Amino acid sequence: MLRSEQIRVDTQLNELNHVLAWFDGLRCAGIPELVWLQCQLALAEGFTNAVRHAHRNRSPDTPIEISVTIFKEFLEIQIWDCGPTFNLRKMLEAIPDEVDRGAAGGRGLLLMKKTADVLDYRRSPDQRNCLLFVKHYTRQDLARPD
Repeated sequence: MLRSEQIRVDTQLNELNHVLAWFDGLRCAGIPELVWLQCQLALAEGFTNAVRHAHRNRSPDTPIEISVTIFKEFLEIQIWDCGPTFNLRKMLEAIPDEVDRGAAGGRGLLLMKKTADVLDYRRSPDQRNCLLFVKHYTRQDLARPD
């Protein structure tokens, strides 16, 4: 493991800027730009889904916990919410491979499904849910040719 950090924020969409700024501060050398952007997008989608869906009827001070762990060849994002659980696999199966651009929702899960190497959502014994997003990558060689 190269780095592991956690953050806890309130259930408010305006916390997204804070979450993304925190995430940008975790970037390690060698992670390809495209991989980093895909992970950033997955984090934004997972966080907004927790606010809009999992915590829809909860107090704005209900916490959302996020952990990011960077390994030598993959990055892991966990987003913990306190909402009702749902079956992610069934939800993903129900989403068409192409979402109508005018559709009110569905694009976030589709983007995560297409970019993740592992995408899972599970209920924990403490009655929280964890969205797990894992993205593998090949480290970029930082040495420049002479």
